[in-house]
Amino acid sequence: MRIDYPRAGRTGVRHWLPSWRQVLSLVALGVLIVVGTFAVLLARTEVPAPNDVATAQTSIVYWNDGKIELGRLGDANRINVTLDQVPLDVQHAVLSAEDREFYDHGGFSPKGIARAIWNNVSGGSLQGGSTITQQYAKNAFLTQERTLSRKLQELLLSVKLETSVSKDQILSDYLNTIYFGRGSYGIQTAAQQYFGRSVSRIDLGQAAALAAIIRSPGGYAPEANLEKLRGRWNYVLDGMVEKGWITPAQRATAIFPRFNPRKPANRFGGTNGYLLDAVRQELFTKGITEDDLNRGGLRVVSTFDRRAQDAAVTAVDTQAPQIGVTGLRIGLAAVRPGTGEVIAMYGGTDFITSPVNNATDAIGQAGSTFKPFALAAAIEQDIGLGSMWNGNSGITIDNYKVNNYGNQSWGLISLLVGTEKSVNSVYVALSQQVGYDKVVDAAIRAGIPENTPALLPVRSVALGVASPHVIDVAGAYATFAARGQRVTPTVLKQVRGANGGVLFALDPTITQAFSSDVADTVNFALAKVVTNGTGKAALALGRPAAGKTGTTNENKSAWFVGYTPELAAAVMFVKDGPDGNPVTLSGVGGMTSVTGGSFPARVWTAFMKAVLEGEPVQDFTPPPASFVTAAPTLSVSVSVSPSLSASVSPSVSPSPSPTASPSASPSASPSPSASTSASGTPTPTPTGTTTVTPTPTPTP
Repeated sequence: MRIDYPRAGRTGVRHWLPSWRQVLSLVALGVLIVVGTFAVLLARTEVPAPNDVATAQTSIVYWNDGKIELGRLGDANRINVTLDQVPLDVQHAVLSAEDREFYDHGGFSPKGIARAIWNNVSGGSLQGGSTITQQYAKNAFLTQERTLSRKLQELLLSVKLETSVSKDQILSDYLNTIYFGRGSYGIQTAAQQYFGRSVSRIDLGQAAALAAIIRSPGGYAPEANLEKLRGRWNYVLDGMVEKGWITPAQRATAIFPRFNPRKPANRFGGTNGYLLDAVRQELFTKGITEDDLNRGGLRVVSTFDRRAQDAAVTAVDTQAPQIGVTGLRIGLAAVRPGTGEVIAMYGGTDFITSPVNNATDAIGQAGSTFKPFALAAAIEQDIGLGSMWNGNSGITIDNYKVNNYGNQSWGLISLLVGTEKSVNSVYVALSQQVGYDKVVDAAIRAGIPENTPALLPVRSVALGVASPHVIDVAGAYATFAARGQRVTPTVLKQVRGANGGVLFALDPTITQAFSSDVADTVNFALAKVVTNGTGKAALALGRPAAGKTGTTNENKSAWFVGYTPELAAAVMFVKDGPDGNPVTLSGVGGMTSVTGGSFPARVWTAFMKAVLEGEPVQDFTPPPASFVTAAPTLSVSVSVSPSLSASVSPSVSPSPSPTASPSASPSASPSPSASTSASGTPTPTPTGTTTVTPTPTPTP
């Protein structure tokens, strides 16, 4: 077929002008080419997986009830909901604002595309697409560049979506991905950010306001452009009436809402920041990655009890000193015996300004809080609480001169009294008798990490030269409270993925670190510390409790660690100098010396009293009588200065208990426990001398 062009039989301009038939044919051909090309491109277009930004969801941490939010982790701020969780008023408000013909078109608006092409060709900014399907395609699958090629991709994806996914699914995905300002992605997070409630509970006025914000979250931000937002709010409601989604009467009852103040972007501020970081760190140990936290939408139930945490913060606020507190660090941790659940933790006043957690990161010389480990090791060797020991100050044991707190001498006293009064000389001698390595072993079995600084088999091991974390000491004492059952402290109760699948559930691994009889005996002795000894401040708790004070030489740390059968808690006071190194607590609170029985015991008591208020009173299981009654005095190598020799009597042998009968062994001989030379100078008889240089002696 010959094309009559240029046109034959025509002259002049008409010779070159095509006929109407030719014009229509060319137009038809062009349309066919465009449609054909579009069809080919559409056939080759596949809907990719949504990009990371579109699928990222907030990881939320809850208190131990699994209902109340503690905080959020990660960069994303999105919580997905299903369409049936979104009220119809909310759905219709969004359609009114963004795409009133959504359920009628095939994914794109020809008018919108023409406008976009014109603006691009004329040099203007490319206009947004327009339909909800196109907006979702752009947000979920494409980059945010504004070019004609990206617009074509958007169009192809929109049509493809409309042919492969239901309208309801597109709307649901759109509602979960669209940005609402204030760092909020998705309708659920926006409802919580602006109104403090779930999307399922917002009213008509609030629904219209959220829908109005979508067009320009910055331009319609309520904190900056309230009246402009009100105008678009009216537009949304009018559109809902026009479409028949609400009646004029309902429109008249809609109230322009009040908006919550914008929440600070930083979620780790204040005391709760330490809890969130502790959760974050433990999640890493469970194989959860940073990316999982940032985008995975995890639902984490912590072990933290909201009421207990409030009690911890209040106890520190009301009982801590107010004078001389520059550089003061206070740490508190409370652990459930038998489960290891950390129900409260005080790591500091603000995680942002001081990210070192005083309960899990900071360390402090333990002082006499380590004596219970020596006591447990001794009881395991059938050394009863009634065994007699030299309680004088200034005696030398294993070439190590031991001073008691305040240089007080007690004479010949039982192990129970030595525990009540926290007598250093008794416990250094006891440690030598049972073996310094056995004391270290008992501490590790109780729950003190093996890599704790200065946890070594030295002569002063029972005096607490090691520097543990607060949470570790609380966990170790929880072992005694649980009658010898050790469980590693944890801050995680349950972790679920975004799809609801359980990734982790608390299932404590219980180890019988000590026999129940040994633990019961330790509990009995430490209960006497509270009723008769250095921990009397804890009597104000008003229920059976056991505990131990700890104060170190040079007063660089002060502890109180105590427990009831249902809860163990540790409190530590340390102080940093200008260079970050530990300095004395002297002067804190106006006191010459801060002991474990002062501020730390007061904080502990206030905390425990608040947490246990209204709970049934429980008592400790009594120990076997044979563990408590007197046992033969065990001799150790001791020398005494002349000035103290008069107060030291030769050891006597009380009636032997069934568990520690006398033997021919020198370790159970009734010979005097302190010998002096004729000249009056100390004459030590080293047994098991260690090569480790003595460390300054901590005091009770």
